[in-house]
Amino acid sequence: MKTDIQIAQEAKLEPIVKVAEKLDIPAQELELYGNYKAKISEEYLKKISDNPQGKLILVTAINPTPAGEGKTTTSVGLGQAFAKLGKKAVIALREPSLGPCFGIKGGAAGGGYAQAVPMEDLNLHFTGDFHAITSANNLLAALLDNHIQQGNELQIDTRQIVWKRCLDMNDRVLRNTVVGLGAKADGVVREDHFVITVASEIMAVLCLAQDMQDLKERLGRMVVAYNYQGEPVRARDLQAVGAMAALLRDAIKPNLIQTLENTPVLVHGGPFANIAHGCNSLRATKAALKMADYVVTEAGFGADLGAEKFLDIKCRIGGLAPDAVVLVATIRALKYNGGIPKTELGAENLEALKRGIVNLEKHIENLQKYGVPVVVTLNSFVSDTEEETAFVRQFCQERGCEFALSQVWEKGGEGGIALAQKVLETLENKKSDFHVLYEDGLSLKEKIGAVAGEIYGAEGVVYSAQAEKQLAQLQKLGFGKLPVCMAKTQYSLSDDPGLLGRPEHFSIHVREVYVSAGAGFVVVLTGAVVTMPGLPKHPAAFDIDVADDGRITGLF
Repeated sequence: MKTDIQIAQEAKLEPIVKVAEKLDIPAQELELYGNYKAKISEEYLKKISDNPQGKLILVTAINPTPAGEGKTTTSVGLGQAFAKLGKKAVIALREPSLGPCFGIKGGAAGGGYAQAVPMEDLNLHFTGDFHAITSANNLLAALLDNHIQQGNELQIDTRQIVWKRCLDMNDRVLRNTVVGLGAKADGVVREDHFVITVASEIMAVLCLAQDMQDLKERLGRMVVAYNYQGEPVRARDLQAVGAMAALLRDAIKPNLIQTLENTPVLVHGGPFANIAHGCNSLRATKAALKMADYVVTEAGFGADLGAEKFLDIKCRIGGLAPDAVVLVATIRALKYNGGIPKTELGAENLEALKRGIVNLEKHIENLQKYGVPVVVTLNSFVSDTEEETAFVRQFCQERGCEFALSQVWEKGGEGGIALAQKVLETLENKKSDFHVLYEDGLSLKEKIGAVAGEIYGAEGVVYSAQAEKQLAQLQKLGFGKLPVCMAKTQYSLSDDPGLLGRPEHFSIHVREVYVSAGAGFVVVLTGAVVTMPGLPKHPAAFDIDVADDGRITGLF
């Protein structure tokens, strides 16, 4: 069996200018990064702003398991299937982070015969967007520490600095550091921290900004510290906005690549869904809706994280309304949720499937709360039996959502035609009545309680003393009207990664709360989730290499 990277390297790619023609983008509106990657010009994005808007289809999934779900694979395969049906379609995805590529999760280009390519470029440096975000983040950190060293005119309390440095790598030893050691000229000694680039607020700002002017306004609003009076100090107070915007000048432009079947893909931005808001850029999604009749986009991890944030943050801020949601599951993952070890998932086990399908049930219920039609798709494996598939189909239909099998990993677009037809049928027959879960006017605690109770199924929320103090301060400072971005483990509906299925009788534990004023939401850290991951005992980096002919091997 061929690996994903082997399949990708054997693909016959079209020049990106030819791929762009499928979306009616003239060659002169592309900024080329070689033959197969391009950024779309600002001028063209303005030209298409009055075009009619296509249909928006969100792809999400059940909670991830070691058995795999294939959400990105399904997104890519669905887009390819629309193209095979003669529909004008485009896929809108996030950019992968280097951390997972060299860690345990691998890349994020899809899999099998449903991949975005060039796969190696996409998973590694791509067009440099993440490097630009990292540089802008760390420039702001340098300006902050320099301001303190040069006399601290803003009276910044060094015990209340909230801006962290970042790196697009899993590096646990950088979570907590001390800077400024050495001579007096080396700076003021203080505790500092690193987050992974995809958790940087600048990533969120870039992904939610409408244009360069909005980007600069959002950058300026970012809170970096508090002064001795407890008042926020912002990036604009440090005169950092212009230089950061200069670093992000190209990064704000959406990137265009293709699938294995030459279907256009916009890939732009990449906040994690367990520690950030988990969606590709608002600019790319809005541009896609003006370019095609059908836009397939995805939100990270399970629907309790990515989809909730797509619907409650991205749609709220950007004025989007999805027309349908595709919820991805696998029989193997459902059996894993039913308590079966990974080694035994290939054998038929209806009892385990019945125990584990409650995870899918909760996600169906959650999505239906937003008033959007739901199509459940099973990402098919050869070990699935007819009885298991029939059980899942009936289960979904009894709960008022459509069902379709997906075989895109094995067959590419051809394997997604049944799903594409079911989505088209749903779009035609069921009107979306989208609405957010909670209103802006609720307090931060009420918003946290709404997500914890309605989406996770928690009986209550327990706050640390630190979180209570932070919430009170944020309400006092006027940030109470912002939506909440919940940072939580992706492996469970609860904040305990070991609680599979549909946990009951649990509470969500909030340990820290801080504002991302530029992005426009309040981040809520729950359980033991961290914003700088670490590497596993056997990281994927061990298996990645470059052959004598320059081909990369081992990337997945």
